[in-house]
Amino acid sequence: VPIPCCFGNYNFGSFSQYCCKTAKKSEEEIDFVCSNPKIWNVHSVLNVLHCLLEVYTSRGDPESVAGGMLGYFSLVGLLRLHSLLGDYYQAIKVLENIELNQKIMYSCVLECQVTTYYYVGFAYLMMHCYQDAIQVFANILLYIQRTKSMFQRTTNKDEMINKQNDQMHALLAIALMMYPMHIDEGIHLQLQEKYGDKLLRMQKGDPQVYEELFSYSCPKFLFPVVPNYDNVHPNYHKQPFLQQLKVFSSEVQQQLAGFLDLTEQELRIQLLVFKHKMQNLVWTSSISALDAVDFYIVKDMIHIIDTKVAKHYGDIFIHQIHKFGEFNEILKP
Repeated sequence: VPIPCCFGNYNFGSFSQYCCKTAKKSEEEIDFVCSNPKIWNVHSVLNVLHCLLEVYTSRGDPESVAGGMLGYFSLVGLLRLHSLLGDYYQAIKVLENIELNQKIMYSCVLECQVTTYYYVGFAYLMMHCYQDAIQVFANILLYIQRTKSMFQRTTNKDEMINKQNDQMHALLAIALMMYPMHIDEGIHLQLQEKYGDKLLRMQKGDPQVYEELFSYSCPKFLFPVVPNYDNVHPNYHKQPFLQQLKVFSSEVQQQLAGFLDLTEQELRIQLLVFKHKMQNLVWTSSISALDAVDFYIVKDMIHIIDTKVAKHYGDIFIHQIHKFGEFNEILKP
């Protein structure tokens, strides 16, 4: 497996999609793929990335060019690969020792930083860690918003950043519908500009809008193995996406399940199930659920909790000072 092209040119993903597109394949092509099972084999790719990661972890100076760049290359590659295969837990696990908001080597390359946040946020979303997903998307979108003058050019890399920027807005809209909470006002306005009509339809419980946004913003999922060409559907290459869409739609249906034509006891059960889901799984320990909607039931009355939490302005000022310090370091010539 050629290391420089392993994920930079997306060769593995392209080859996997090529193998799974069974329509209009000649007998020669099928024979070549079946007789060469080690070409872009998923185990070989994983092996290369883990070998690079071992180089990174074995060096004394992780910020050195050799160890650092290979290490971050392998981490982002593993994050991306596990996400494309639908293993979101492992995707997050490979980055457990990386602080996303810290100024480290990967953050010096904007394309790498945006891609990392995109896949991390998407993995959180699919794991139902909605608070984490919202925090990740909001942070990187705010950063892109404040530094967009740095990459407003016409190169392919900038087109990629702009596309992922739009995709993350769509994913953020989904996450906020699944778990409402406060976000930066500027990002909220951007969401309204991009998806104002869709947000209204989502609030009314239109599942089609959720599926549209998911289809637009999700990555191109992959099969880990070559298909059996003797018995395969012409649209076999769409199966990974359809499977992930099914999982996502199932969660949406649970969140949007209507309470019409239910008995009082059934309604109470559904409300308790919803309340349980609002106790959202949080991967990181730095995210607060204080802005989330909550309720409780007393006899026959549902009470919506309107909690006003006093803000710790000192912590906010310190956080913003650190942010400005990071921006100044990044913008230094």
